[in-house]
Amino acid sequence: MHRPTQEQIIEFFHANTVIDFMEIDVVPTPDGEARLELCADSRHANLYSMAHGGVLTTMADTAMGAKCLALNKRVVTISLTIEFMHAVMTNTPRIMTDAKVLHDGRKTMVCECRIVDAKGKLYAKANATFFVTGKLFDDEA
Repeated sequence: MHRPTQEQIIEFFHANTVIDFMEIDVVPTPDGEARLELCADSRHANLYSMAHGGVLTTMADTAMGAKCLALNKRVVTISLTIEFMHAVMTNTPRIMTDAKVLHDGRKTMVCECRIVDAKGKLYAKANATFFVTGKLFDDEA
């Protein structure tokens, strides 16, 4: 099966213009994929000087979608839940996504994503179900 390269996965992240608009960094990982990273500042904050939940939800949703893409599947989100464990204050060190696929079906996929800092502190955890709309690359015969 043909799978996307690291460059194609990074391209996918940047094709989602909201990621660039929110100034979320796309960082290559040693496993040949990529993750999202953010240093939250006042542009990402709510009235309490903490990153808005929508920013973290967007990061998690996009990271999980990229994990599906890495398995050569285009997906759209059916449902997503997120739990916030700690506030990401505007002076919080860089946070990053850690997503994985739990179920890789023909029609649906289930993923989870943890948002952590470099020390592994957990700020949020998301779970999502995705509908598979097709493949990025057709399987070669």
